[in-house]
Amino acid sequence: MTPETSKLSKTNGLFRPAVVISLLSVGLTLIGICRSAPRANDEPLKNSESTAISKQPAKDKDDSPKELFSGKVVNLQDALKRRGVKAFDEFKSQVVLETDAGELIPIVPDWRGRAFYQDERLRDRRVDLVGTRQKAAPYLQVLMIFVFDDAGARQYMDYWCDICSIPMYEIKPCDCCQADIRFRLQPQELPSFVKTKP
Repeated sequence: MTPETSKLSKTNGLFRPAVVISLLSVGLTLIGICRSAPRANDEPLKNSESTAISKQPAKDKDDSPKELFSGKVVNLQDALKRRGVKAFDEFKSQVVLETDAGELIPIVPDWRGRAFYQDERLRDRRVDLVGTRQKAAPYLQVLMIFVFDDAGARQYMDYWCDICSIPMYEIKPCDCCQADIRFRLQPQELPSFVKTKP
């Protein structure tokens, strides 16, 4: 140790191990505080909000059974008229499955059911629909569409792009090449997972 260094260590204590360790400890503590502190843009949750979030139950997955629904898909306004019920034009575009037992089941216009709203070829003809209905909701969510041809044979229905060889489930240009798609029927048995009604 040079005389200058010895003099410096005696006057300000910068080279004492205890001082260095203390400075490192303070520095690490400050770094930890900075990392855990909220950012300026962060809004803290109010106690009621954090409690509400923690008490929210996890959304139950839909365990509704996949069932077979048979009948004809018809316009709701026409079906009601046949039953002597007058309905105004708000029901003009609504379609329902009129089951063999005479029940009217509204169809959800989602990725599969929307075809019944778009395509008249699917209406007023015998169909078997594989779908689900949730508890306390009358709507049918269609998963698979089977129609019957003139000979009475069950055919699976979708739309098909001949260029890309991909199936689609509503009338629109092909998702891939944007070309027109065609109405397609293929012989196919009902899937084994379907629960048939007694």
